[in-house]
Amino acid sequence: MTFSLNDIAARAGVSVKTASGALHGGSARMSEETRQRIKEIAQELGYVTNFAARSMRQGWMPLVGLVADDLITSPFATEIIRGLDGAARAADMAVFAMTLGGHGSIASILDEMRRFRPRAIAYAAMYHKSVDLPPEFADAVGVMINCRDANDRVNSLVPDETGAALEITKYLIDAGRRNIAFINLPGLLAGELRELGFRQALDQAGIDGAGAIVLPAVSKAIYSDRAHSIVGAHVHALMNASQRPDAILCGNDRVAMEVYAALRRTGASIPDDVAVASFDNQVEIASRLDPPLTTMALPHRAMGRRAAQILLAEDRAPVGVQKLPFQLVERASV
Repeated sequence: MTFSLNDIAARAGVSVKTASGALHGGSARMSEETRQRIKEIAQELGYVTNFAARSMRQGWMPLVGLVADDLITSPFATEIIRGLDGAARAADMAVFAMTLGGHGSIASILDEMRRFRPRAIAYAAMYHKSVDLPPEFADAVGVMINCRDANDRVNSLVPDETGAALEITKYLIDAGRRNIAFINLPGLLAGELRELGFRQALDQAGIDGAGAIVLPAVSKAIYSDRAHSIVGAHVHALMNASQRPDAILCGNDRVAMEVYAALRRTGASIPDDVAVASFDNQVEIASRLDPPLTTMALPHRAMGRRAAQILLAEDRAPVGVQKLPFQLVERASV
């Protein structure tokens, strides 16, 4: 026997609209207790959603579209997608992604995605940056993850880069380190904001933030993993200076890995001679270095979960930029 929404609504003593809202994420308001009771009744009756009929009735499928701006190639992609997918599944939604790369334009990807009639669309970037969305698509994107709209027309979730740098620098200072050098990521918004937090923390501790040493990790104007690294040369110069650093803050865990190797070549011990700290918490690097690396973990999974909450909320949230905090992961390098 096949049961319908009418049967579930009658059994639960609610309207069909309320039953549909509990099972399909509609706009009906109800308590969490009522929502759960309706779901339990539907499961008991073996109710199966007719997705085609639902799409025709509501104008959308139970899908969340994700425009992935090179995200799939990032080691952090899984954290954003897992956070988004987990929260979407809890609302009986599925996530599908389309990659923006090569010669594809944002407009063409969004046009193609909307053919699937998703309930909502998110835009996620591989690294923290500003994205110039075409004006006609600003309303189509419900939330931007790890990036923000250049004109601030879309809700955006970004890592609190400045706050993270402030926290990790204070951590180094509290550990007794006073002469801290920063090998940063040139040309990236994250690097710019982290440098700001680094200098602020030094100033707050009575150390000359403006005069602190900040060096680029690569020779090119914009950091990338493929650009020629000058980390080794920087470390060699720092360790041969009249005043050696007692800590090196690194723009990311890959830079930290190079700093470890360069310090070893100078005969310096980590952390006895020089403490090393970083950003990202790329676990396959940070946990396997010797000693394991103290670093600030990016809030990518939290951004994914929060994105789903914004996308599936009954009322559209006021447009703004939310900064999510990093998490300090203490290991043995400080």
